[in-house]
Amino acid sequence: MISIGTYCEAWKAARAFALTPEQQASPLAARPYDLRHAAVSLWLNAGVAAPDVAERAGHGVDVLLKVYAKCVDGGTEIANRRIADALVV
Repeated sequence: MISIGTYCEAWKAARAFALTPEQQASPLAARPYDLRHAAVSLWLNAGVAAPDVAERAGHGVDVLLKVYAKCVDGGTEIANRRIADALVV
């Protein structure tokens, strides 16, 4: 079994290797658990229905939206287009 200290040091080294200095200074992937947030946010941004994302993530929809809704970024244009498309039908 790998100790948490070893795991955290490996994570820190991986961030230094994979990210730009600006990204390293940001909270991007600061903790290994952040990968879960990234995956769930990706699913939401991809348009997967919240109940499906919640089930995949092992959450209820209320928890999903409380924790991850703030992670969804850049979706305003897509949302507006979906609303406009729905009104045309």
